[in-house]
Amino acid sequence: MTKDTEALRDEVVHDPSEAFVESTNVAAFMREYDIDDYDELIERTTTDTGVDASGLEWFWGELPEYLGIEFYQGYDAVRDDADGPQFTTWYPGAELNVAHNTVDRHGAPDAEARNSVACIWEGEDGEVRELTYHELRRRSNQVANYLESVGIDTGDTVGLYMPMVPEVIPILYGCFKAGAIAVPIFSGFGVDATAIRIEDSRCSVLFTGDGFYRRGSEITLKDAADDAIEEAGHVEHTVVFDRLGASDDDAEIEIPFDGDRDEWFHDAVGTQDDDYGTKSLPADQECMLLYSSGTTGKPKGIVHTHAGAQLQPAKELHFGFDLKPADRFFWVSDIGWMMGPWTLVGTHTFGGTMVMYEGAPDHPQPDRFWELIDRHGVTQFGISPTAIRALRKHGDEWVEGYDLSSLRLLGSTGEPWDPESWLWFYEHVGGGDTPIINISGGTEIFGCFLMPMPTRPLKPCTLGGPGLGMDIDIVDGTGESIREAHERGYLVARDSNPAMTKSLWGGDDRYLHEYWSTFEDPPMWNHGDWAQKDTEGFWFLHGRADDALNVAGRKVGPAEVEGAAMEHDDVNQAAAVGVPDETTGTAVVLYVIVEEGAEETEASREAIRELVGEEQGKPFRPREVLFVDEFPKTQSGKIIRRAVEAAYTGEALGDMSSIENPDSLEELEEPR
Repeated sequence: MTKDTEALRDEVVHDPSEAFVESTNVAAFMREYDIDDYDELIERTTTDTGVDASGLEWFWGELPEYLGIEFYQGYDAVRDDADGPQFTTWYPGAELNVAHNTVDRHGAPDAEARNSVACIWEGEDGEVRELTYHELRRRSNQVANYLESVGIDTGDTVGLYMPMVPEVIPILYGCFKAGAIAVPIFSGFGVDATAIRIEDSRCSVLFTGDGFYRRGSEITLKDAADDAIEEAGHVEHTVVFDRLGASDDDAEIEIPFDGDRDEWFHDAVGTQDDDYGTKSLPADQECMLLYSSGTTGKPKGIVHTHAGAQLQPAKELHFGFDLKPADRFFWVSDIGWMMGPWTLVGTHTFGGTMVMYEGAPDHPQPDRFWELIDRHGVTQFGISPTAIRALRKHGDEWVEGYDLSSLRLLGSTGEPWDPESWLWFYEHVGGGDTPIINISGGTEIFGCFLMPMPTRPLKPCTLGGPGLGMDIDIVDGTGESIREAHERGYLVARDSNPAMTKSLWGGDDRYLHEYWSTFEDPPMWNHGDWAQKDTEGFWFLHGRADDALNVAGRKVGPAEVEGAAMEHDDVNQAAAVGVPDETTGTAVVLYVIVEEGAEETEASREAIRELVGEEQGKPFRPREVLFVDEFPKTQSGKIIRRAVEAAYTGEALGDMSSIENPDSLEELEEPR
């Protein structure tokens, strides 16, 4: 028996009440500017309406004052796009600092929010800590003073190879205060991946930790940091946070310590003056360097500015996630991924409370997140589809018994959903009345191209429509719009936005080639996703356009093959890859993780093959169906298909710096 996936995907299952709609931040914005409906809202904020200025300029020009974001100095114009959308300068003449808006104005001695909680942190071992805005400001100032004491100046890079502890917040904001460019590095990276980022960014200071807890074990971090520094060079000062107790004289854990280069965090930072004058910086001053792993070559250094990094997450949490003063916002991420800093800046701009968790989602049991949401009264909860599929596999009983009524909105990003998992999330976690704000964008724009508004109805898996202030379209291979024809095509941006990377750290040539070379007349940003708008106005993604499987001259996205396979009742997750074939050029091989209790039999293998053939056509019927227990994934939950493909073909893996669970690679070598 199979599920009718298309029927599920095409049904409106969430329709917000009028009372909920009227209570939202986006509804208040519409009332303020006399905007009557959703279609007018998108048109007014994204297109040339002929009223005073383009919709983009009007919206981004109104936004700072509307959201209460403070500039030290006002801007001369909303933007200067004389060099085209590829090199637009936003808010020329303006000066600001992200740290002023997220820390200073909330943590000052006379601020109303100074004793409010900025972060609730929970360690995997059960330890809970709270950090107030007053404490956050003091500690951020100490970080900034430390950086200046070791010679860091505006535009210098500082690495953050840190465990998920509250101290990552003042480290990030301390970098912003001092005008340094923060370089977050995922704590799960190995030596080579870390070294590449240190070498490319040329960090002279690196913040790290002795280690962290993962699935009940102590994972050391300092030794990997040392090996990466030796490989990369550049680092002159290493500041080590004591998470595992390694600084104690009688500590059971030992880590390497170079007395000439290394200092404990409590000595280097904790002894600094807690007063600091946050720098006023040009709006386009770089504040953060985020690395995005490509399929080939070294990782791309994505450059973000103070204006872009400030406005985009603030906009998205305020409108898309309806952030209110009493909310507690929790998105599962590491500081080394975009969603980590995005959560911090977006929440703290409004003096809100974010929740941070250190460890694994199913330790010590699969109810860890549900228990955490219940205990801390989380109001917005974001997680990847893959993580939900994995938690769903454990059964409904792990969710039952917890009070999740505090949740007002759910969030997800990273990859396409399957309807069954989306509905499970909606019904079992959200109680059947909590909207899922399924977003898609990327590290390159520090936010989302696509984002549902909480005021809108939802179909399973939809991404709603364009985000506010995002001029998005769907085009065919010639660059012609096919959005209103409801055809599948390339997701593109026809214009820039303040948070779009100003270039790549390695230079303009790679930046132009990666994002602007596919469509040049007129210039459009090619995001690399297949997208489609249905006849009722709901937008959907169908996987990466560059991952298309070309079988006998016919193309299909791997996400479509995977979706068809997951219609089978026994299939929990699937990964489809293309492999060489003498007859068709490329053949489909499908790797499958079965549901809890399902048997891996030849009969089920054949049934899955036949089902995919029926749904997608015989050319795409998998040549093989192979069973495994897990897939290699990024921290944000994306399956790394190229690793799956390389395991099958025996080719070199290439850059595996984004992998979260390296042990899964061994399993791929011996599928069942």
